[in-house]
Amino acid sequence: MPATTLTNSKVLVTGGAGFIGANLIEVLLAQNNQVVCLDNFATGKRENIAPFLSHPQFNLIEGDIRNLETCKKATEKIAIVLHQAALGSVPRSINDPITTNQVNIDGFLNMLVASRDAGVKRFVYAASSSTYGDHPGLPKVEDKTGKPLSPYAVTKYVNELYAGVFHKTYGLDTIGLRYFNVFGRRQDPEGAYAAVIPKFIRQLLRGKSPVINGDGRHSRDFTYIDNVLQINQLAAVTTNKEAVNRVYNVAVGESATLNELVAHLKELLAKHDPAIPAIEVLYGPERPGDVKHSLADISLAQDLLGYAPKVGFKAGLAATIAWFLQQEK
Repeated sequence: MPATTLTNSKVLVTGGAGFIGANLIEVLLAQNNQVVCLDNFATGKRENIAPFLSHPQFNLIEGDIRNLETCKKATEKIAIVLHQAALGSVPRSINDPITTNQVNIDGFLNMLVASRDAGVKRFVYAASSSTYGDHPGLPKVEDKTGKPLSPYAVTKYVNELYAGVFHKTYGLDTIGLRYFNVFGRRQDPEGAYAAVIPKFIRQLLRGKSPVINGDGRHSRDFTYIDNVLQINQLAAVTTNKEAVNRVYNVAVGESATLNELVAHLKELLAKHDPAIPAIEVLYGPERPGDVKHSLADISLAQDLLGYAPKVGFKAGLAATIAWFLQQEK
């Protein structure tokens, strides 16, 4: 049987204090890996990695991927890089395209150069479903993309191009993971660029009306964090040569509209507070750069990596709500 988990390796997680990065670190430490975390705490949170600071196999490097020397220090003696560091959010990129470009493209290139020079065995990176842009086809298939709709989408597409060039030119093994609306424990509900699920959960728990951008019929392939942890490890350990130097959709292959999302949240949260289902939903203008519909074809990841998402949308929502309720205590 091929390996499905990453064990006994020295792993660098960039953006390790972020939502996805911190969950990766937790799993990797439990599986006897040595883990280096690189983060500048621009969006990552110190409390996400606080439980790991005393772990003998954990090392924090506080630094910025926009600095090549920092990247070189972080990749010393590293076997696997799980590159999660980025400035996310389509609206943020529209408001500040220069910083988004500096972090997501310049920083990404620094990490590729440092990984190449350090002899890293595998470079697995967070790509994005935003790369599909204005392509109307559903479900989304990896080799059919349209024109990007935001500066953020441009940066994530450029990441894929650079990764391909570094594989062909320098022999660096790369695998890109196009995340589709990942959610779950540790996700930040606050701030101007907070993701919709944690934001809505926090608002409903506090009796506030969630605001949907548009008419609520936009749809997304919401993907629970545990599925993302699974595929990062599969990408890191695969020995299937056909699987390397590709990008994969990371999703569950189901979609829900934002209206359906709120209805599910209300139903699940009613067990905690019977008044929540009566909270009014407000509707605002559509956001520029937003993709209307997002649904993934995950067959390529299933066939070449053995990806099998274990947590569906509603089960993931229930687990996420349970985590947030614990935090509210």
